[in-house]
Amino acid sequence: MTSDVSASVRSAVGAVIDPELRRSLADLEMVREIDVRDGVAQVGVALTIVGCPASDRIEREVRDAAASVPGVETVEVRLGVMTPDERAALTERLRGGRPARTMPFGPGSLTRVIAVTSGKGGVGKSTVTANLAVAIAAQGASVGLVDADVHGFSIPGLLGLVGADGSVPAPTRIDDLMLPPVAHGVKVISIGMFLRRGRDDEPLGAVAWRGPMLHRTVQQFLTDVYFGDLDILLLDMPPGTGDIAISVGQLLPNAEVVVVTTPQSAASDVAVRSGLVARQTGQRVVGVVENMAALTLPDGSRLALFGEGGGAQVASALSTAAEEVPLLASIPLSTTLRERSDAGTPVVITDPTDPAATSIAQLAAALMAMPRGLQGRSLPFRNA
Repeated sequence: MTSDVSASVRSAVGAVIDPELRRSLADLEMVREIDVRDGVAQVGVALTIVGCPASDRIEREVRDAAASVPGVETVEVRLGVMTPDERAALTERLRGGRPARTMPFGPGSLTRVIAVTSGKGGVGKSTVTANLAVAIAAQGASVGLVDADVHGFSIPGLLGLVGADGSVPAPTRIDDLMLPPVAHGVKVISIGMFLRRGRDDEPLGAVAWRGPMLHRTVQQFLTDVYFGDLDILLLDMPPGTGDIAISVGQLLPNAEVVVVTTPQSAASDVAVRSGLVARQTGQRVVGVVENMAALTLPDGSRLALFGEGGGAQVASALSTAAEEVPLLASIPLSTTLRERSDAGTPVVITDPTDPAATSIAQLAAALMAMPRGLQGRSLPFRNA
């Protein structure tokens, strides 16, 4: 009877999901000794690193899982730490046999990579990207988000990863792997997670880097961060056609590109250039998003604060005889979107009926339904 209860406890504890790695404790080989006597279950768990930030949550969920087994009245959880050899074996399993510092999202990957670009700043590209990532995750996909706007990073704030003191959680490191923080079901990495606030009330540090450092940063985000198996990887690109746009074109020639603009011609004329540069690197422009479009007022009239037609103009300018570039969404001006973005609570989950949220959710559905070519990709077929 005791051995049966112990086996049940091991099964229940093994099913607990590590909140950072998003895999079960059994799969990660973190469960250690299990001993049940006289209704008392002693459970050993080996954490990945000393000071694991998820230790409290893991201990709580392990305790609850063990206590749910019939015959267990009391649970004692003993937390330990993996040995260096165990950690090395774990990181090798997580990489799936790939050597360290290799790119998992290149042309052979089954992960869909979408770079969100704009010709100029101030068009709401990052706000659209953050909400789009959350909307896609809410529709059941596994989503990662790289904040590639190194100089003007804003994704941590938009997703509520900034604490009351202005701090941003740093990724957990397991040897040479970084585990990205998760916000609203999205795995996120940003340079803002590696900067520290100054003394007293000084703001988060600024980044003043040139091309080689920018290239290395984006490369490390793509190789050293463990995202796991993703359906979609989104990149929030910096505005314009500078160093990072070229680096991403070189590193991810298989990426699809969504161009964000506002309706006004001052933005739409420039937005075309970002699409043209992406196409020059071999990437495919899959659509245009018009942000800050006309707002329908309570009396039924329309307020076109930034004019109209810019998104359609960009889509037309980027279309070719061989491939039409569609206008995927026209997101109306929304004070709710602005307020929720400032608060770090994406409007697509806090106010899903807001017109802007509805438009972004439709954009997410359109992108997920869009067919993608499989040329150059290895499909998981085996000979019988």
